[in-house]
Amino acid sequence: MTFWHYAFMQRALIGGVMVGLLTAILGVYVVLRGMSFMGAGIAHASFGGVALGFWLGIDPLWAAVAFCLAVAWGIGAVTRRGGIKEDTAIGIFFASTMAFGVLVIGLLHGYQVDLFSYLFGSILAITRGDLWMVLGVGVLTLLTVALLYKEFLFITFDPETARVNGIPEAALDYLMLTLIALTVVVSIKVVGIVLVSALLVTPAAAAYQLSRDFGKMMALSAVFGVLSVVVGLVLSYYINTASGATIVLTATTIFALALLWKRLRARMV
Repeated sequence: MTFWHYAFMQRALIGGVMVGLLTAILGVYVVLRGMSFMGAGIAHASFGGVALGFWLGIDPLWAAVAFCLAVAWGIGAVTRRGGIKEDTAIGIFFASTMAFGVLVIGLLHGYQVDLFSYLFGSILAITRGDLWMVLGVGVLTLLTVALLYKEFLFITFDPETARVNGIPEAALDYLMLTLIALTVVVSIKVVGIVLVSALLVTPAAAAYQLSRDFGKMMALSAVFGVLSVVVGLVLSYYINTASGATIVLTATTIFALALLWKRLRARMV
């Protein structure tokens, strides 16, 4: 019997493909705007939200959604109004939210196995409810990117000129942070808190090696993101390895091949 005949593998593949597509598309903006550390910061902030969810007895993912949104908006507000650089604000929130998660864990009674599964992913444990959550975030994200494609493109390459031309750059920036936060949370089940930033950055970075055209880069990133999940999941099934780690290493391999191809093509010219 092949892996596709198992219901849990079907849910894992469907959820993984949707997450791979979402992270790859948003990853293009993350890479081009130099926001890679932002993705890592929000991902690790979700640890505090997950821990808080366990402590309060509510769904950890929904708790992480609220927590990550607060952190993303907090980083944006501190950066814009606090007069400090973005990486400094991220570093502050990164450390404090992780510390908060550790503190909350200490308040929990007994050993919480499920809590630690969020750190490294549990794609095979994806439920129908998780799929609906991913689908909801996916539709919201893709529609937003499609409707505001030109505006997002403008603020990505020239935010100051966009502001002068009447484009609400600040509002769009907060909207982008919101989409990143939501995508990070729904990706936790696939690759885990520790590795989700890699899925957000690596496919887009691989696409950047092959094309500087924004549209082509986004299309390539989407292909690489989905391919990483599918190949990684299949490999992990047949060689019995951790799914999240295998998916990320597959994405890293694609990046290495793209970088190698770029250098070989440069030599041939």
